[in-house]
Amino acid sequence: MAEIDRRGFLGGLAAGVGAFALEPSGARAATEPLYFYDLAHLYRLDLTQPAQAARAYDELHFVATLQGIANRSLPRLYVHFVDHSEFGSIDVDDYWLREIRGEDGFLADRSLRVLQTLDDLVSTFRPLLRGAVVWDRNVPATSNVASTVAGAQDLVAVRHDLSPGSLYRTYIGVAGPLRLPPVVRLVHEDGTPLFTGTGTIPGTRRQSTGSAKCDAYVWAVERYLRTGRSSADLGYYLDAHWLADPQGKLQQSLLTNHDYLVSNRGFFFDLLPWDDESPVDDPGQPTGTDQRVLEEILHAAYERARHCMVPIHGFVPWGYKYTTVAGGHHEPVATEWRFVQVASAFNAYLDADAENLDAMANASVLRHAPLRRTYRQRPRPDVEELRARGYVDADGTLVPRRYVTFYVGDYDSAAWLYQVMPYLWDDPGRGSIPLNWAFNPNLAARIPVALDRARRTATPNDTFVAGDSGAGYINPGMLAEPREFSGLPSGVDAWREHCRPHYRQWDLTVTGFVIDGYAPGMDEATMRANADFSPDGFAAQKVDPAGLVGQTPYVRMGPDLPRADVATASQALQAALDGDLAGPPPEPEFHSIRTILATPSWHRDIVAAVRGRVPDAALEIVDAHTFYALVRLHLGG
Repeated sequence: MAEIDRRGFLGGLAAGVGAFALEPSGARAATEPLYFYDLAHLYRLDLTQPAQAARAYDELHFVATLQGIANRSLPRLYVHFVDHSEFGSIDVDDYWLREIRGEDGFLADRSLRVLQTLDDLVSTFRPLLRGAVVWDRNVPATSNVASTVAGAQDLVAVRHDLSPGSLYRTYIGVAGPLRLPPVVRLVHEDGTPLFTGTGTIPGTRRQSTGSAKCDAYVWAVERYLRTGRSSADLGYYLDAHWLADPQGKLQQSLLTNHDYLVSNRGFFFDLLPWDDESPVDDPGQPTGTDQRVLEEILHAAYERARHCMVPIHGFVPWGYKYTTVAGGHHEPVATEWRFVQVASAFNAYLDADAENLDAMANASVLRHAPLRRTYRQRPRPDVEELRARGYVDADGTLVPRRYVTFYVGDYDSAAWLYQVMPYLWDDPGRGSIPLNWAFNPNLAARIPVALDRARRTATPNDTFVAGDSGAGYINPGMLAEPREFSGLPSGVDAWREHCRPHYRQWDLTVTGFVIDGYAPGMDEATMRANADFSPDGFAAQKVDPAGLVGQTPYVRMGPDLPRADVATASQALQAALDGDLAGPPPEPEFHSIRTILATPSWHRDIVAAVRGRVPDAALEIVDAHTFYALVRLHLGG
């Protein structure tokens, strides 16, 4: 990470450590400072040196678990860490801090107090901490288990390490007010592994899975998920296998993502979703063991959620394990689709922190932002408005044109939105042409301030639709019986009841993209459920080119435009429209085109480039509400 001028960032902030009340009342909460801790100094460590990589990992894990506990009932601690220099020059942590503390921010009345050291951090929040959970580097999965335990029992995660200067030596093996007693040990006190992959899993009556990695997760399922000490919120995050090859990517350890789940007492895992190979991080395990334990976790969460929908934050860590990128047998997208297919069979949906833009900080702060009861969009067009805009003839016939609507994605991850909104939403070209922003409404759990800000600052050309595949990334085809992997009863009604309140709050009536992946296409009941909460329309992969479910229109999703220069992308758009573009088509055509992380200026410029090559009558760019109203009209709805 480039060296940051902290004088500019911290100018005017008060430094020092103040007294901390354990659970302040509402009145005291308004006057209590928001504490700030900067983790950017860790980028100066050399990750090619194992001791320095471990030092960075340990502090990130320690702080993330502490932050989750500190922010559980109130937003108290904000950290600075996420490096976004590969995408641009904006300091995204700074951006969101200014957003929440600005004139209209929900923390505008809170002063900011800087904590300079870990000792400051521990002494400030010591009243909230019961001690530590100690994990074992020799069994990397215990790093994730430690985060589960941390949230359930208000403990910070500390790696067992007897070397001088380690966090273990600093806070576990000392006396005094900063000592953190080791309440839970995931490793024997002498450093030998607790989980060995043999015999009986410690603390349970269950036989070993044959894998120390999987035994650790089974132990956590029995102790925390089945007993209700953990919530049904799941986190699919890379474990301490990162230490085996950091790849020079400190934030890809994804430890700063842990704070939200710790604050919500969530359950962490990192398992291979394929049963036809052994994982690269545990090659000696019996083939299929990872997937069997994954299914056990998903089923336990399903029961914990009382058969309702289960959120999963995170994603397949394909840069480090499980795919051909990291020595596995399956391609990254195939592994993504496999995981979503398996998860969907257990009523689980993703908030998908996918590779490269997967790091996020401070969700445990942002989650406290208040939201309006409802956010309204402009009224949907009726036939008279469509006629006035020149799309419908006097006799009610649709004018033959190539109607194009842009599905602007991908925003099915709070981490992605955290990192890219400062660049894409604030682009000066926004408002120049109709764009449909596919902000999944379930992202309000971790980054409500982004969704609220988008609604408050939208232009008339900004329309909002649900992204893939609604209020969470899921394969709806896996909700209908018979359900491979789980054998559970239908989850279609649970999905509909999950989506309805999200769509009502955000005034969403269109689902811009249903990803079917490896799942079966939607059956009649699932299509009807989708039409129930998306009454104005939806697009999917495994459907007819166009059709109606009752009065709800749908189309088959069109191609993705490449993330390329304007000339290349405009040629791809022109090719996607197909046919002779010398004039209007003989019949109306409908094209839903997906773009990924592209600026409004880029969209404007590629449309201008295509318009420069074809007559105006050949191409019409419309918002999603207009698009699906035209589809409905054309199909006789």
